[in-house]
Amino acid sequence: MSLALNARAVSYKFSFDGRDKDAIQMTPDMVYSSERGYGYDFVDIVRNSSLIPKRFKSASPGTCGTAPFFLSVDVPDGNYKVTVTLGAKKQAGNTVVRAESRRLFLHDVLTKKGQYSTFSFIVNKRNTEILGKKGDSEELQVVDRVKIKKREEGKLNWDDKLTLEINGEAPACSSIEIEPADESVTTVYLCGNSTVVDQDYEPWASWGQMIPCWFDEQVAFANYAESGESASTFIAAGRLKKILSVLKQGDYVFVEFGHNDQKQKFAGAGAWYNFSMCLKQFVDEARMRKATIIFVTPTQRRSFDSNGYIQETHGDYPDAMRAVARREKVPVIELHDMTRTFYETLGVDNSTKAFVHYPANTYPGQMNALADNTHFNPYGAYELSKMVVEGMKAVGLHLTEHLRSIYHTYDVSHPDDYNSFHWVDSPFSEIMKPDGN
Repeated sequence: MSLALNARAVSYKFSFDGRDKDAIQMTPDMVYSSERGYGYDFVDIVRNSSLIPKRFKSASPGTCGTAPFFLSVDVPDGNYKVTVTLGAKKQAGNTVVRAESRRLFLHDVLTKKGQYSTFSFIVNKRNTEILGKKGDSEELQVVDRVKIKKREEGKLNWDDKLTLEINGEAPACSSIEIEPADESVTTVYLCGNSTVVDQDYEPWASWGQMIPCWFDEQVAFANYAESGESASTFIAAGRLKKILSVLKQGDYVFVEFGHNDQKQKFAGAGAWYNFSMCLKQFVDEARMRKATIIFVTPTQRRSFDSNGYIQETHGDYPDAMRAVARREKVPVIELHDMTRTFYETLGVDNSTKAFVHYPANTYPGQMNALADNTHFNPYGAYELSKMVVEGMKAVGLHLTEHLRSIYHTYDVSHPDDYNSFHWVDSPFSEIMKPDGN
């Protein structure tokens, strides 16, 4: 296998235990640098984070592939097929694989001592540059940039690297191969707010970063959502423009807004005018490029009445989205209704298990209790991702033909037991709540 080992390289193969002689043999000193173009990343953060078990503290990054590590490579924007071989010669493994901003791909993969299992999935990588043609030139040039927020600076979703996180109770990774994905891969672009975004930090999570784990290597998820965004601010920041610059026939655009839109007070704001016009723009722009537009009604907030039923807090926004969908013949995934059933099934007290509700000192620097009734923890986000999959099935999307065999039909009125849900923390944490409510 021929490898171009420079900043422009788009294909890599790494070996962490020496089994694959044709790959780059990774040693602990191979720390990421822009000059090298690849290497172990966030080494000190992994070593010093209190969220990483002490038994891993003295391990060098990638030691025999049996300790948590991050691996970053410089690649251009696009979809990349990542193939990981998990397992170790001398120990059993329990491995989690995430990418970019805690995007989940493989969850608790068990391997016996000496057993190896290989998996492939698609990671979408992007930066803030928007490419297009200027004047008479046929070459693509940078014509604009996404106007990211201050809190997004340094976010792994918007840099020039593709970053993989190998973690777990007993991480065991033998090799990783990264190569450009085939053009036949379908990309699903996610537009939304903090309930959709790839949350960078524990204990926050959203359904958009969990849903990739259910799909095979024919589907890529490109999550452009960001905390605090409304339909109109999403467009104004150039996020839709960036999507449109790469959107191709056969792709999908999922749109979930409503949480932050209802707080807008400018002239023309409201569910039936500005919000509806913005939704129409998403529809028109996607269809001009022969992509499929899907609406996702906003997630309910955890707001119970005295009888234990969820109170409507979104005003006319869910109905406005449904009205635009009927008029424009857009399929709708009813996450608004499914989350209501989910919370009411769990009940007033137990529904906190799906949200960022934690006693003081659960996470580093957390002096006070966290009690957020909008933003999900990993369990809640994981459950919502299954609801979105069931919504896809309900509206007949061909995407569901690419569900992995690990996915089983989900009934929101009989959710997974939160006591049995297992999550291994990433080393990154933040006690400040995301933008939006």
